[in-house]
Amino acid sequence: VGLGNVGRRIAELCKGLLGMKVLAYDPYLSATEMAARGGEKVELDDLLRASDYVSINCPLARDTRGMIGAREFALMQPHAYYITTARGFIHDEAALFDVLRDKRIAGAGLDVWDKEPPQPDHPLLQFDNVLASPHTAGVTREARANMGRIAAEQMLGALDGKRPPRLINPEVWPAYAKRFERAFGFTPG
Repeated sequence: VGLGNVGRRIAELCKGLLGMKVLAYDPYLSATEMAARGGEKVELDDLLRASDYVSINCPLARDTRGMIGAREFALMQPHAYYITTARGFIHDEAALFDVLRDKRIAGAGLDVWDKEPPQPDHPLLQFDNVLASPHTAGVTREARANMGRIAAEQMLGALDGKRPPRLINPEVWPAYAKRFERAFGFTPG
């Protein structure tokens, strides 16, 4: 779920290393774009019904907050695993607790939480079929250097009048473009 930079890399690993068929849901990409990134475009419900592993890799936004709840977990197969390295609040922790408790899915890999880090007595940590980490998978020297470089490139690009390629809130671009034009005399592209 989500075939951006992280989702694309996961698709590459799953297809290339593990020989998996990758179904993908990303409402912002065409089927052609998704195929180029290693996934077969499907609707979210179809992905949940058919997948052995559901990996969440999308940003937290208005349309993804609460995207995976009791209804969506109920669509998953009993042998399926739910994995998220995205952001807290995309899935409903209470609904995930219920499906794990009732053994309606096989397990979960959780790197993100509604409140980070989770307390040691967090209900989801009681299960032996939950693998948990404190959302630090990307904390490497290389990752931090790349994050700084990418942020600087985007800032410089925006100041040069270029639309940033990793714009988190694209709905603000038109207002920014108007302010930019007033300040610098040309419309950013």
